[in-house]
Amino acid sequence: MSTLLLLTSALQPSAEVLPGLALLGHQVKILPAEGSALLEAPESDLVLVDGRQDLAGSRDLCRLIRTTGTDVPVILVATEGGLAVVSHDWGMDDVVLHTCGPAELEARIKLAIGRLAAAREAADPDAHVIRSGEVVVDDATYTAKVGGRVLDLTFKEFELLKFLAQHPGRVFSRQQLLQEVWGYDYFGGTRTVDVHVRRLRAKLGPENETLIGTVRNVGYRFVLPTKDGPRDKAASDNTAADRANESADA
Repeated sequence: MSTLLLLTSALQPSAEVLPGLALLGHQVKILPAEGSALLEAPESDLVLVDGRQDLAGSRDLCRLIRTTGTDVPVILVATEGGLAVVSHDWGMDDVVLHTCGPAELEARIKLAIGRLAAAREAADPDAHVIRSGEVVVDDATYTAKVGGRVLDLTFKEFELLKFLAQHPGRVFSRQQLLQEVWGYDYFGGTRTVDVHVRRLRAKLGPENETLIGTVRNVGYRFVLPTKDGPRDKAASDNTAADRANESADA
């Protein structure tokens, strides 16, 4: 799920501006299609500019966004008539019809955000490396290390460790992990998450298994060790309890 900023002067909700957007799971924030609104604009992964009614004003707004120095992708929403005058020098990254379906819109959003991520990684060789405590995850080579030791992980174990390490301290429910790591089209149960967490902890080893903490009745989180003390005691206790429960289930 991405955070999208919709700049529009219409009084209708975002579903009326771009109906396909309502069927996607992105978080949408709406601001007036004015240059002054950019001063208080929240951080976003992508900007949508509503150009259905005021195409000239939308062109100027796209160009203004680029003068702010931001590299966030900008997609112009246009009508079929507006497509005839849209030009590459307007400053947007892509253009979509306001009637486009959710599948096309999702693809364009992913491609725009993906191009930006690729450009940033090319500019920063370490952009694909995630470091959380002693854990180092290299997204480019699909390798993970803990304390310098290479972990022999399956693809899903790697993706699970990467996702948790990207959000240290944040608690994710089993359902959220299924959606983020396995995808919305996965039909398996949440027990799959428990199994992969158990295997991942085993590969981290007894001295590092508490890096993946359990929040009882909620889900899992990545636990960073404190500077002057042991890792989260609650996480350690929950890990031990999980092993006991898994043994009982077996």
